[in-house]
Amino acid sequence: MERIAKFEKVSLQQFTEDWLRLFPDTPEERIREIHENIKLPKRATAGSAGYDFYAPVSFDLAAGEEILIPTGIRAKMDSSYVLVIVPRSSLGFKYRLQLDNTAGIIDSDYYNARNEGHMMCKLINDSRENRTLHLQAHDAMVQGLFLPFGITVDDDAQEQRTGGFGSTTENSKLERTE
Repeated sequence: MERIAKFEKVSLQQFTEDWLRLFPDTPEERIREIHENIKLPKRATAGSAGYDFYAPVSFDLAAGEEILIPTGIRAKMDSSYVLVIVPRSSLGFKYRLQLDNTAGIIDSDYYNARNEGHMMCKLINDSRENRTLHLQAHDAMVQGLFLPFGITVDDDAQEQRTGGFGSTTENSKLERTE
C-alpha cells in the first residue's frame, strides 16, 4: 500500500468558530472538550478501504431530519489523490443515512483553505420506516476513501484555492468560505 495522506485535527480556534456558527449556545469549555476528544479517522481492519469518521458528539437523527456536523478533521494528501466521503454501508442500509451532497469530494488543496480544510458532514436520515438514528460520540458515521485521479492532457488550471466548501466554482472566484 502506498502511504499518501495524513489526518489531523483543525486548530481549536477554527473548530470553535465553526462549532459556534452551527451550535451557538455551546459553552466554550464544552467545545474545548469536544475538540480534545476528536478521534482521527481509522480503518477498521487491514483489508478496509474506507477510513471511518467518528461522531464528535452524541446525537439523534429522526426520520426526515438532517444535521451538519463539524468533524474537526482535515486531511493532508498527495496532490494526485482525492478523498471521497460516503455514508457507511451499514447506516445507509439500516436508516438510508445519506450525505446531503451524496458524496463529499475533498481536494488536496482544501487542506490549505482559510478554514484549515475543516471537513463538515451534512447527514440526512431518509428512513422510510420512521427509524431514528442514535449515534454516540466516537461512533463511526461516514467513511472516506482516498482515490487517485488523472487530468486531461490539455488541462491548464492555475488558480489557487483560498476558500472552503464550494470555493472552486467559477462564480465564486475562489473567495467563498462556505
